[in-house]
Amino acid sequence: NTATRARRMTPRRVFALPRQQSLFLPAVLNPFVQEVKLAKADIIKCVFRGIFLVPIRAIFLTLVLMVTWPVAVITTFMHPLKGAVTPMTGWRRFMCRRVMAFLGRSYYFFMGFRVVVKGQQMSSAEAPILAVAPHSTFFDGIVCIVAGLPSTVSRTENLATPIFGRFVRCLQPVLVSRQDPDSRKNTIMEIDSRAKSGGRWPQILVFPEGTCTNRSCLITFKQGAFVPGVPVQPVVMRYPNRLDTVTWTWQGFSSPCFDLCPLLQFLPPVTPTEEEKKRPVLFARTVRNVMAQALGVPVTDHTYEDCRLMISAGELTLPMEAGLVEFTKISQKLDLKWDNVKKELEGFAAVACSCKGGRINIQEFASFLKLPISPALQELFALFDRDGDGTIDFREYVIGVTILCRPANTEEVLRTAFQLFDTDEDQRITHEEFSSMLRSALGVCDLNVSKLFKEIDTDSSEFITFSEFQAFALNHPEYAKLFTTYLELQRYQALQGVESELSSTNHVSSEDNQEESISDKKDD
Repeated sequence: NTATRARRMTPRRVFALPRQQSLFLPAVLNPFVQEVKLAKADIIKCVFRGIFLVPIRAIFLTLVLMVTWPVAVITTFMHPLKGAVTPMTGWRRFMCRRVMAFLGRSYYFFMGFRVVVKGQQMSSAEAPILAVAPHSTFFDGIVCIVAGLPSTVSRTENLATPIFGRFVRCLQPVLVSRQDPDSRKNTIMEIDSRAKSGGRWPQILVFPEGTCTNRSCLITFKQGAFVPGVPVQPVVMRYPNRLDTVTWTWQGFSSPCFDLCPLLQFLPPVTPTEEEKKRPVLFARTVRNVMAQALGVPVTDHTYEDCRLMISAGELTLPMEAGLVEFTKISQKLDLKWDNVKKELEGFAAVACSCKGGRINIQEFASFLKLPISPALQELFALFDRDGDGTIDFREYVIGVTILCRPANTEEVLRTAFQLFDTDEDQRITHEEFSSMLRSALGVCDLNVSKLFKEIDTDSSEFITFSEFQAFALNHPEYAKLFTTYLELQRYQALQGVESELSSTNHVSSEDNQEESISDKKDD
């Protein structure tokens, strides 16, 4: 029809959309997924090895545990873990660093692990903290055995675990309690105190990533181990087997059905600069970059909060990977807390619940806004669609809402929009005013906006007040940006019209001058 043709003929702005380089997609999109596909031959090997090896290994592991537990009881007997805690010395320290470490190696050996160690481990005085990455499985605990049972950070509840709780006591861990509101502060103070003890305490071993990944990159390091500002020795872990059967991630897991040869490499200690001592986040990045370079993998700004968002995405019937946003980067760049991002995820789920793959196309975007596809809506969609693939994922949605929509959602913009709808200036918008304005703006004669009108008209009074208009806009910031985009297009079209008129005037004037010139020549 005529309206459709007119809308198609409407000039649209053509310009390069500004993008912050720092908000581009990471080198690894999802470090929390692991899929292992075994060939039939590998499955047959697993079955036959399981039949013969599992019973034998179970017997030897049981024997090792039967010896290890009484040794752990003797080592920790009458040694306090709370209150005035002192480091183990003398025979207790010998039992931990030699006897318990030997039994630990034996335990892993009978599980099928053949550890290869490269580099030299520094003493506690030279490097009080060991930072281990990447963390991909609970079998990574083998580094604790190889390093001579250094202290770790552990939950208080782990001490009460039968048998293994006694083994944890041998490590003299820095305890964390979920019931204590000051636990985080006390933990950092205890790490700081031990790290600056001049070698009296054993080294503190930490996995700074704080969660398991698939080892394809190094994610954000937690700052706790870097707060003391003392030298940190990086330890990188590799599992160079043909098949990865140990990685344990948030999506997919595996079990060690083959003998494994983990490779541990102790890198030279990293000493912080004065600036890094004041800013632990910089020190954490420096150590991470050193380890990433040694491993030959990229770094990303994912963190444990991304895992929580993945779980939330699954609960909202979205694909789990839809929740990945590189939380560290997004929270810092956009000044968002976890609760804010979680709320945006719920808003995204309301749009994307009917689409597959957790991505929104322009038809679904228009359907969510209860509006037809128009030039203004197409331009708004293009602003959201940062990679230009014709869809919006959750990461693009969060960036778009925060950077584009919320800044446009000012009272001045809302009052301007309200005045445009309120044609008779009676401080309220009727259904007819609302629909006629949108029909005119979008160039659609048969537009039905009843659903949208009812959603804004919360008290069902058949008209919209400014307070209702404002409340709706605050909860749906996309409309404010859509309105400002519409105004920008209107200005652009007006300027195009002026330029067109000036061009035609100049053209006519040129023709007149040419005719006069020809006439003059004829007269001559």
